[in-house]
Amino acid sequence: MATQYRGYRDLKAYQLSYALALQIYEISKSFPDEESSSLTDQIRRCSRSVAVNIAEAWKRRESEKAFVSKLVDASSEEAETEVCLDMCKDCGYITTDTLTGFLLKYEEVGDILNSMIAHPGKFCQ
Repeated sequence: MATQYRGYRDLKAYQLSYALALQIYEISKSFPDEESSSLTDQIRRCSRSVAVNIAEAWKRRESEKAFVSKLVDASSEEAETEVCLDMCKDCGYITTDTLTGFLLKYEEVGDILNSMIAHPGKFCQ
């Protein structure tokens, strides 16, 4: 039995991950040009992919198994984004405070995704 959600844009995990992807896009504009086809591209792709996979999961709600599979993909992309953020900090492209802020927000996204994965019936049709 699905809850009151009308679409994926109503999901807090989607809203947070989408906002974080936009923040990463903005901050990555300051990365060195030599990173444009490597770390800059990778962190932009994986951060966007979190929200994209949540949206795809929503469209697959007819099957709890398919829904959960896409949420697991979103969770994996969230972890990849965290690793990229660590690399950005260690390369000197972001500060420790910026890293910490992102990691706290991604931890929240991860917690929400884990709850959705554990309770797919709240979202599936």
